[in-house]
Order: sequence, then structure tokens, then C-alpha cells
Amino acid sequence: MAITDKIYLKNHRQIVSQLDTSIPKGAFKGATMEVLYSGDGLSKLDDATRDRLLDFATDFLDCEDPDDLYTGYPERQFVRYLLELRAEGLGPDAIVDVMTDDYMLYAYPGDVLSFLDQAVRRLEAVESLAAVEGDSEMERRAAEARRALSA
Repeated sequence: MAITDKIYLKNHRQIVSQLDTSIPKGAFKGATMEVLYSGDGLSKLDDATRDRLLDFATDFLDCEDPDDLYTGYPERQFVRYLLELRAEGLGPDAIVDVMTDDYMLYAYPGDVLSFLDQAVRRLEAVESLAAVEGDSEMERRAAEARRALSA
């Protein structure tokens, strides 16, 4: 299961109440994105909620080709965001706090820790494969990325 499947809307009940419609808790569920990021959905929300969800839409859903919205673009952007927070030295608890402050999203710190651990293991595999293939540039880049996540 991808980390984006474990990212949830904070204050889900409040948002559902304001929208007067049912939506999934998952931030990256198609129905959630469709309702929240349509003009009608956002206009029903209080200012603070609307501002944070608009920031989320701007940062993760604003793609050049509208079809990219349904090909994993938002999820890839969010994964990049999580990895950048870790590279800045934040641990799982702090990452959850930042995503909640920034976008009214939450996750369980254990899920974030598991995601980060998997990312490090994948980078180790890339590093090893690059060494076998004799691609020293890729090996170096994978090692740097792994160290940034492990620090």
C-alpha cells in the first residue's frame, strides 16, 4: 500500500458537515479530490480550511496537463514533499506535524517511518544495481540521496 493511501484529511467530519456530502477520509481518493477541489466544494468551506486545502491543490494538483491528475502526478509530488521534509532532518512525528500545519492532512507516524525505511532500502538497491552496471554517477547520486534520508 502506498504512503498516499495512508494520508487523511484532518477534521474530516467537520469538512463533510460543511460540504453537506459524504467523501472518503483519504486525501488522495478520487472522490475526495473531485469534491474538494471543484469550485463548489471549496466555496462551502470555512476560510481556514479552504486556505489550507487550496494550498494543497496548488502544490500537488496543479499540473500542466489536466490528464496528469489521474496518472499519479499528485501522489508523486506528495512523495517528493515527504522526502524533502526528511532530507531537511525532520523525523516522522515532525513530518506529520508539518503536513498537518501546511495542508490539514495527517498520517500515523509509524506509516511515515515505514515509508521512509522503504525509500532507504530502495535507494540501497539502486546503489547496488548501479555498482553492478558500472554507472558510478547513478551510484553516487543514490548514495547521496540515501544518506540524506538516513541522517
